[in-house]
Amino acid sequence: MFANFAQAQRQQQQRTAEITVSLNERFFDVLLDAVFANLKAPSFPIAENGSKFKVQSSKFENGVRSAANGVQSPEFTKSSFATEIANRKSKIENSPACDETIRLQREIDGVRTAVRFRDGKIYAPIAFAGSYNPPFVGCVDFQGYAEANVELDFDESKQILIGRAKVLNVVLSGTNGVGSAFITKLVQGAVDKKFNPLQILQTDKLSFVIPIQNADGALRMRATGVRTEITNGALNVYIAYEFVKV
Repeated sequence: MFANFAQAQRQQQQRTAEITVSLNERFFDVLLDAVFANLKAPSFPIAENGSKFKVQSSKFENGVRSAANGVQSPEFTKSSFATEIANRKSKIENSPACDETIRLQREIDGVRTAVRFRDGKIYAPIAFAGSYNPPFVGCVDFQGYAEANVELDFDESKQILIGRAKVLNVVLSGTNGVGSAFITKLVQGAVDKKFNPLQILQTDKLSFVIPIQNADGALRMRATGVRTEITNGALNVYIAYEFVKV
C-alpha cells in the first residue's frame, strides 16, 4: 500500500511543473505607499446593525440604578442624575455625527503599517486611527498600532493564497484614558474578524493557455498546490501547476 502511494506521488510530481514568485519587503512597502497615496484608507465599521458598544462607568451606572430604585445618595441624587443626563444628552446632540470606524493609517507614533519577514515568520505592524461613541460620553477618538502575525493558507478551490492576521498586542494613544481596555479588544476583534482573510496571490492570474500548433488543441495551467518559504526579508511562493486540456 505504501509503495503504491509513493508511486502515485512520483507520477503526480512528474505531471506537474513549478514556478517561483518572490515577494520582498520593499514590494509591500511600495504597494502600501500606493494604496495610501491613491485610494481611501481601508476602514472597518465598529457598530453592527445599529448597535452601540458600551464602556462601563461604575459610578454613573450606580447612580442610574440608585435613581431608578428611588435611592438617593450624597454622590448621586435623583436631581443630580437628571442634570447629568440632560448635560450629557445636550453635549451629544450638539456634537457632529461620530464616524464609528477603525481606519488603517500609513504611520502612527513612528510605526508604519508594513509587512516584515523575520525568523521564518510574517510580522505585520498595523497603524490605525478611529472613533467610537460610548453612551453619555460622546465621540471618542483613538489611535495607535497593533502588532500581528500572519499565517498563510492556500484555498485550492478558489486558487488563492490567503493570509490570516492574528493580533498579538495593541499599543494605544489618543484616548485620554477613556475605555483603553475596551478599545484594545475592539481593535483585536476588528482585525481578526473583518480584516481577514487577506488575499495575497491569485494563482489563476499566473495561469495561461498554451496553444499547441498542429495538435488541434491547447493546454491550460492549473495550480495544484502551493508551498511557501519565508527568508529574512522575503516570501518565496512555489506554485505547482499541471497542464490540462482546454
